[in-house]
Amino acid sequence: MVGGRQARLPAADDHDLDLGPDLRCVHTSVNHRAAAALPGAASPLRFSAAGCSLERVDCLFCSIIDGETPAHRVFDDGAVVAFLDIRPLFPGHLLAVPRRHVETLTDLPEPDVGPYYTRVRLLTAAVERAMGADGSFVAANNRVSQSVPHFHTHIVPRRRKDGLRGFFWPRTKYADDAEAAAVAERVRAAVSAEGGGR
Repeated sequence: MVGGRQARLPAADDHDLDLGPDLRCVHTSVNHRAAAALPGAASPLRFSAAGCSLERVDCLFCSIIDGETPAHRVFDDGAVVAFLDIRPLFPGHLLAVPRRHVETLTDLPEPDVGPYYTRVRLLTAAVERAMGADGSFVAANNRVSQSVPHFHTHIVPRRRKDGLRGFFWPRTKYADDAEAAAVAERVRAAVSAEGGGR
């Protein structure tokens, strides 16, 4: 949908459509490549237009990025946003997400991969320092076990004998919003100490 209406594109050669970050192509083709423009849109999404239609993406992480849904942010530099997971494995468990809506790592444009993981590396060091961790677990799911279809990386502080075994573990909750705010502040301070952004 564009402006509340579904935009239907005629079958055509490959082209680029200039779409807002909250739009996606709904189509039968899996070939996303190539240059035209949809009126009233803003950031590029590439795909083969053979009978494609567009719909607005309803994404929790986009809502957090846009400030519509509250979250305990610890980092935002314009390309990547990081915030506390609301169901952490351990306090300090972060989610790092690209601002641009992409569903999986394989959808992340190649020029964005290096900068994205540079931030993940910085955030990993900050979480380990802030939480006094022995190490960390850094992982991303692509579709399977991906609860929000917006690419994200989990950064989890770890301690020896912390009880995590394999990929099956219980989730916990912060005792209250004040505890989550205190943990977020510790991680924000460590991000700044690592030379990170806001």
